Amino acid sequence: MASGITVFLTTFLVYSYIGGAFAATFSIINNCPQTIWPASLNPGGGAALQTGQIWTLNVPAGTAAGRIWGRTGCTFDQSGSGSCATGDCGGQLVCQASGAIPATLIEYTLNGNQNQDFYDMSLVDGFNLPASIAPSTSSCTTVTCSKDINADCPPELKVAAGGCQSACAAFPSNDLYCCRGQYINNCPPSNYSQFFKSECPQAYSYAKDDQTSTFTCPGGSDYNVVFCP
Repeated sequence: MASGITVFLTTFLVYSYIGGAFAATFSIINNCPQTIWPASLNPGGGAALQTGQIWTLNVPAGTAAGRIWGRTGCTFDQSGSGSCATGDCGGQLVCQASGAIPATLIEYTLNGNQNQDFYDMSLVDGFNLPASIAPSTSSCTTVTCSKDINADCPPELKVAAGGCQSACAAFPSNDLYCCRGQYINNCPPSNYSQFFKSECPQAYSYAKDDQTSTFTCPGGSDYNVVFCP
């Protein structure tokens, strides 16, 4: 980046009340000892955050298939063009596409079935940063992956830029690891997905890991997303 660290925020058109459902505010907090570059999709966005800084993301009611992830090792020029070591989204500070593997993902759909928010943490694309998501509604579950999986990552899943990639990314021809072919409808856990699950039991470890990894909260809740909780 240029001299100094600037927090770049994107501005979104947000409706606070749409069709009987409230929008949600995601407060994205960097608790890591280094600068990170969180990103989002649906809506698209991105920011540079020093330790302790917060990026506030307002998400319209009814948003589906949203995601938030952290990027590391980034360099951007004044126009917002550059690159990241992990989580890169086409070399742009303000993302309009998903981040590159490996990346720890926070996923959400707002005001879904029976006006419930659905949210999860996914390691299906691998891991680059510890993270958590905490709903503002006290009765809802906080999902946390606080362990540094990079330190325990099997050598064959480690990437030179940092992070622990998924088995599907490391062995793309293996249908079991990618839950396709004969495994598309009935995909069992693999030795690699079981590794991720043992490290972070609340997170998705493979594509069919719904039963222990999908959480709900009443629509209208807000969320804190913390990197390095």
